[in-house]
Amino acid sequence: MTEPTAFDVALFGEAMLLLVADRPGPLENAEAFYKRTAGAETNVAIGLSRLGLKVGWASRLGTDSMGRYLIATMKAEGIDCSHVICDPAQRTGFQFKGRVTDGSDPPVEYHRKGSAASHMGPADVDEAWLRSARHLHATGVFPAISDTSLQAALKTMDVMRAAGRTISFDTNLRPTLWPSTDTMRHWINELASRADWVLPGIEEGLLLTGHTQPEDVARFYRERGAKLVVVKLGSEGAYYDSDVAGTGRIEGFPVKEVVDTVGAGDGFAAGVVSALLEGKSVPEAVRRGAWIGARAVQVLGDTEGLPTRAELEEAGL
Repeated sequence: MTEPTAFDVALFGEAMLLLVADRPGPLENAEAFYKRTAGAETNVAIGLSRLGLKVGWASRLGTDSMGRYLIATMKAEGIDCSHVICDPAQRTGFQFKGRVTDGSDPPVEYHRKGSAASHMGPADVDEAWLRSARHLHATGVFPAISDTSLQAALKTMDVMRAAGRTISFDTNLRPTLWPSTDTMRHWINELASRADWVLPGIEEGLLLTGHTQPEDVARFYRERGAKLVVVKLGSEGAYYDSDVAGTGRIEGFPVKEVVDTVGAGDGFAAGVVSALLEGKSVPEAVRRGAWIGARAVQVLGDTEGLPTRAELEEAGL
């Protein structure tokens, strides 16, 4: 008998307060900052929730003003936060992000070492709660923040595999969080081997697999068990390789101006995962992901470009 599910998607990961500079240039020259949320997993959680999916998020925060802001924001987005622990003895991570005008990646300065979320471990994985979701979305960020969070990430994927649930994995590399590139490569590829749907970027694929072509990157993960690999190609769209749909490419959506590239991959993931869980075809799912990713690069923060269900339907996606 299949266990009943209460959620569409479960996610484990760190949320941080994001402070975005009021002007282009070095961060030290900014005189004011806009307050936002940040975190690969929470960006995807917000994207999925806005599309009407039931989403549960597990994490740790401090009880400081940053933690209170983050959990209030996630709850306002309709995300279940019953498994977010707020610990007065720990602090919430935060980051600064600069502004750019040339479409390049903005400078980012992290202040997350020793944060509440970095203390998460396997004991924080409530297996019954996790199995109450029909899908797990994981990224390469949460396992990178500490040795214990890596073990927690591995456990979440093992629990869901044993339960027969689907798992998506966005490689989402953060090289500065790992002790070495070799360590990062090993564990990211190990995590990817536990997933059904793997979502690397083309530059990430080069670092992780040694291959420069999307077809070869996709084949690398397909040979390790992935049922679907979608290689993100930035403005050029994406390449997919799938059990059910074969291979193909989806063109990117044109944008008027690239304001901020951070969060585009998370929007892409929200599009692909939501569509697949709704029973859409692989090409339809990748096209939805490309459309949301294009929206994400045209706004200042990580989540402003994530559409509602009404906006999605208006776009015919």
